Amino acid sequence: MILSFGYLILRQALQLIILLNRGGDANAVEVLVLRHQVAVLRRQVRRPDMEPADRAVLAGLSRLLPRTRWTAFFVTPATLLRWHHNLIARRWTYPRRRRGRPPITAEVRQLVLRLARDNPTWGCRRIQGEMIGLGYRLAASTIWAILNTTGAGPAPRRAGPTWTEFLTTQAKGILACDFLHVDTIGLTRIYVLFLMEIATRRVHLLGATTNPTGEWVAQQARNLMMDLGEHAGQFRFLIRDRDTKYTAAFDIVFHAEGVEVLRTPPQAPRANAFAERWVRTVRRECLDQILIYNTRHLLVVLPEYLAHYNRHRPHQGRRQRPPGRDTIPALVTDLDAVRVQRRKAVHALINEYEQAA
Repeated sequence: MILSFGYLILRQALQLIILLNRGGDANAVEVLVLRHQVAVLRRQVRRPDMEPADRAVLAGLSRLLPRTRWTAFFVTPATLLRWHHNLIARRWTYPRRRRGRPPITAEVRQLVLRLARDNPTWGCRRIQGEMIGLGYRLAASTIWAILNTTGAGPAPRRAGPTWTEFLTTQAKGILACDFLHVDTIGLTRIYVLFLMEIATRRVHLLGATTNPTGEWVAQQARNLMMDLGEHAGQFRFLIRDRDTKYTAAFDIVFHAEGVEVLRTPPQAPRANAFAERWVRTVRRECLDQILIYNTRHLLVVLPEYLAHYNRHRPHQGRRQRPPGRDTIPALVTDLDAVRVQRRKAVHALINEYEQAA
């Protein structure tokens, strides 16, 4: 840029010296020829394409001509004045130091777009949790800005309902159970009994059957207590609805372990919001995307999803940590030394990301 500008100034100066040494008649004829050529070019080109050096030379030469002679230029006087003002502004404008947060690197931006592209149903919070699991701490608003700038657009945010203060303060000692029904490809309805630990969001699959009875439900509760062992003693309450399949034998199993059974009000699913939210999650991420043939097939798919849910999937209520992890990975400092790899889970329906060893 500087070399081309200097060369152009030198060439114009030499041409000016040659013109001054010529006779007046030759200069007058040359001026007429140039004016006619400019008129021809104006008829063919409405807006000439000029480089910054050309603008600088014309702006400088305009100061040597009176304002009444500016009609010789093929640009308007306002354009010449704007060019000259821009030259002055560049001369006295100093570089500014960028304030605020450091900019997002291209690698992190591409990783956010990759997660959004691979998982169309993931919202900003879901992507934020996956990024934290990979060692990148980004605000949800930053992820939204990245997606909005590139035109990707975030998925609709699906925040769960607000919990009561009692559930929040007593979460470590609360269990919640409910039924999930799944319709097979042959229109047979299968009932799945599950239980969730509210504090860790860990889900236990108790069993699945096409004909749930009170005896069957009570037996699944006994099997759960045997699996929990001493771990069952830390729970204080169990939340369930008023389904008739929960018989007195079912409640006795938990009473024997010191767990008090709390029944939700009639027709109030929000009172058992944690279980209802998990039903929505498993449907959206797994069951709505696969055809279930029978009970055996369902008992193969659901444990695979529970392994993903209990070990990898982040949860907003646990500061974007999965149920099986109590600590957050260290922040990534050397971006060039980290490579993120994808792993398919749950019959390739869900993507899991981790740093390559």
